[in-house]
Amino acid sequence: MKGYIHVYTGNGKGKTTAALGLATRAACAGLKVFFGQFLKGRETSELKISEFLPNFEIVQYGTPEFIVGNPSEEQIKKAKSGLADAKERLVSEKYDVVVLDELCVAIHLGLFSKEEIEDLLNVKPENVELVITGRYAPEWLIEKADLVTEMKEVKHYYQKGVVARKGIEY
Repeated sequence: MKGYIHVYTGNGKGKTTAALGLATRAACAGLKVFFGQFLKGRETSELKISEFLPNFEIVQYGTPEFIVGNPSEEQIKKAKSGLADAKERLVSEKYDVVVLDELCVAIHLGLFSKEEIEDLLNVKPENVELVITGRYAPEWLIEKADLVTEMKEVKHYYQKGVVARKGIEY
């Protein structure tokens, strides 16, 4: 089966959720899934998914703190080693679906160059489905992708003071 490149971007909620849905569907169909989360290092409910789906592997490449302003040395180091790990997994032939969650934000923050990501895209095996998420998808990535979905915020309950809820937002 030919694998395609998906990009889920935009300011609306649901990019990671959509990627988790696709990845869960794939795992339930017997496909092997790798889900790499850039910029995330906090406890989230999805980290437990491997307990229920043994063919679904998830790894975080971030620190517990959000990046505000310039990334710290530790955040840069984790992102760089994460990209190397994700690239190894992408070409390993162990996975049918690879998700690189928040990669667009990492690009936007300057953690990766256009050339580094283009290199990653160019080594993607023909049969691997690659899903990239995050706000601020650059135009060159949108051009390279086979499928692009933009999540547009129309209304969100956080505007009424609702904080992130376990199991729904994290």
